[in-house]
Amino acid sequence: MQSATDLFGTIGRSQNKNPARAHTMQIDEELTLKKLEIFLAFMRTGNLARAAAELQTSTVSVHRAIHSLESALRCPLFKHEGRNLTPLEGAYVLEERAQKLVQDVLVTIEQTRQAAGFSAARFKLGALYSLTVKTVPQLIMGLKIRRSELNIDLILGSNIDLFYKLKNMEVDAILVSLNESVSDPDCEQLPLFSDDIFLATPADSPFALQSEVDLSDLREATFITLTQGFATHRDGARVFEQAGFEPKVAMQVNDIFTLLSMVSSGVGYALLPGRIAAVYENRVRLVPLQARYRMQQHIGLVFLKARERDPNLLALLAECRMYSNRLAQA
Repeated sequence: MQSATDLFGTIGRSQNKNPARAHTMQIDEELTLKKLEIFLAFMRTGNLARAAAELQTSTVSVHRAIHSLESALRCPLFKHEGRNLTPLEGAYVLEERAQKLVQDVLVTIEQTRQAAGFSAARFKLGALYSLTVKTVPQLIMGLKIRRSELNIDLILGSNIDLFYKLKNMEVDAILVSLNESVSDPDCEQLPLFSDDIFLATPADSPFALQSEVDLSDLREATFITLTQGFATHRDGARVFEQAGFEPKVAMQVNDIFTLLSMVSSGVGYALLPGRIAAVYENRVRLVPLQARYRMQQHIGLVFLKARERDPNLLALLAECRMYSNRLAQA
């Protein structure tokens, strides 16, 4: 007589001879998650009519799904007693397992969508520093009204930095200057508004009183600029090129608010977009450039085409369109 150890060893060796045998059973194509959901509804309610009402379907559909499930499993789940279905032992086993299976699938779907950034509870919005004066607060307020449960992370940076984060899915959408640095076949753009470039001067500067300024008059002046990667740095360089001189740069800074503080303190002049006019408005003046130097920034939302069906992004797009329409009508 074989010992228990010998017996289990024999079984193990027998199974190992053909390991594929354990996987030869295939799931019948008639066995679907939808039918399991219908089965669970019937087990909960104990009645075809109540299950049909809960699922908003017909009793015939419920009965057909249960019969199909028995066929797929190749075993009976219920005993037919007139018009009643009495669960057999197998039905209770299936109920316990199916509840966990359906729940696991729902969790898997949710986690997969969240990993891909679709309809996640948190939305990461990238934006230029200058857009936090007016545009970003209004868009976030509108988005929160549309999706009150949504937590929004605001990530600030330059055009180039934000676009890199978008492509690497570190942010869900970005509000930036729509120039060549964010042109990509994998991305969509939604224009919001256009903004002129002005000369930013201290309030006590003689240029502050002019209706427009000839930039060539500041050939010997000191300027402060943003670092490379910012759209305003690139646009400023083009304006200086049109004016025919290389500016004397006292310093470069990493955000527009530090730059404004330097201008208001008299450290130097700067070329800045009109959207920041409300900041330091008593200490900094934005003077229009002569027509030959004028340049516009086109501000808009950029997002990945692969994300265009994400409910959170759709809500932001709707809010952006409303914001753009309000500006156009103002």
